[in-house]
Amino acid sequence: MLLVCLIWGVNFSVTKLAIEQIPALPFTAIRFALASLLLWAVLRATEGTAAPPPAEVRRLIVLGIVGNTLYQIAFVLGLAYTTATNSSLILATVPTVVAVFAGVLGLERITRRMWGGIVLGTLGVVLVIATRGVQLSAVTLRGDLLTVLAVLCWAGYTVGLRKLPAGFSPLRVTTVTTIAGTPLLVLAGLPGLVRMEWGAVPATAWGALFYATVFSLVLAYLLWNRSVQAVGGTRTAIYMCVTPLIAVGAAWIMLGEQPRPLQGAGAVLIIAGVLLARW
Repeated sequence: MLLVCLIWGVNFSVTKLAIEQIPALPFTAIRFALASLLLWAVLRATEGTAAPPPAEVRRLIVLGIVGNTLYQIAFVLGLAYTTATNSSLILATVPTVVAVFAGVLGLERITRRMWGGIVLGTLGVVLVIATRGVQLSAVTLRGDLLTVLAVLCWAGYTVGLRKLPAGFSPLRVTTVTTIAGTPLLVLAGLPGLVRMEWGAVPATAWGALFYATVFSLVLAYLLWNRSVQAVGGTRTAIYMCVTPLIAVGAAWIMLGEQPRPLQGAGAVLIIAGVLLARW
């Protein structure tokens, strides 16, 4: 999960550089289409083509639409209508929402130590992000609400993974849910795909697309699904508090965005919160 945080933390800067050349919806459509093909090829080569029972396939399709299609669209459109700071801060509530969902549904027992870790980690994220300023207004309200929807979708996807039978491999789960979520994402990005002048896209944007597809989508999703199956959604989601911390460091190196002293205090709280929740 620390590797997932590293991949996703760097991905903020990589994607920010890429969408200057390729618009967000076409960019998302391409990476999911490529990821679906790659995952299908790897699954076919390693586990064969045997399909799960129809009832479980339907459940995986629903999870794919919630965790990929709806989440990605809500996140991208939310980011377009609000600030990056607001978006990051709202997404930092994922561990808390996952814990509430898992506790209400009786899938996991959330201990006081885990709640303490979630609170510390969330406060750390608030410090890391809020040093750059949070803007709450009617102008950003639409984007903020869309980002809240994205949080609910990702939390629902994460908790839904816990209800799958134990026999499903993370590779098969990731493949089916990615393929299920891809068609509507391609449809959403199709107008932009048609209008793009692909010959003018520089090599750096293609490199960013490769990173966002192979590492941020395929590898990170595989590891996330594996962790949920191994230790549960709450203990997995708490690591999302680390992602903004890495994102700040990556933006400093890649984009020249200078970190601030108060973010160091946030880093301490994040690390303490994750260690406490995973004790």
